Amino acid sequence: MSSIKVECVAREGCGIGESPVWDEEAGALLFVDISRRKVCRWSAAAARVEAVAVDAPVSSVALRKSGDYVITLGTRFAALKWKEQLVTTITQVDKDKPNNRFNDGKVDPAGRYFAGNRRSIYKLEKDESIPDGMCIDTEGKLWVACYDGGRVIRLDPETGKRLQTVKLPVDKTTSCCFGGKDYSEMYVTSASDGMDKEWLSRQPQAGGIFKITGLGVKGVPPYPFAG
Repeated sequence: MSSIKVECVAREGCGIGESPVWDEEAGALLFVDISRRKVCRWSAAAARVEAVAVDAPVSSVALRKSGDYVITLGTRFAALKWKEQLVTTITQVDKDKPNNRFNDGKVDPAGRYFAGNRRSIYKLEKDESIPDGMCIDTEGKLWVACYDGGRVIRLDPETGKRLQTVKLPVDKTTSCCFGGKDYSEMYVTSASDGMDKEWLSRQPQAGGIFKITGLGVKGVPPYPFAG
């Protein structure tokens, strides 16, 4: 089995990096920075990040079958045209609750965009801290980023057993996805909000984007939003 390697591919210093998703056509990783209100795209070939600023906290991004992307923006579902940097609202919820916002979102196999979580399958250990974003590999196992736990863990959703742990050099790991040409690479977002100067000095890569290779498993390509 190949050895596992963790590297920071983009030292973005995100406030709250979240919602990584691989865009196979662009050969790039999409992600958002919730608190700094931007949608980002890291090009694997160019090894650089481009960003589109938006007008509200943006909590998730997904591919769209008709092209470009969709995002959850405050309490809105919106379309994002990348080249034009144009955001168009598709629909809005909780119009009478201006302080609400979506927290995360994923597209299911039918092309529906869900923002919200349902069934409990595993109780985290104390040092694993808080479960955050997650993804699934081709063997049907669940990978979970542990916020304030500095790691991603692999779980068997049928038995509720932890199968593997990969530690990262930052505490605030927020979400994960598979990507790369054959979806054998894992990408992990992280956060830096809430960290003081001393903490940041110990973890200068906080808020960065990490790539993990050598896991020995591949991921499921993301489903595009059909709307």
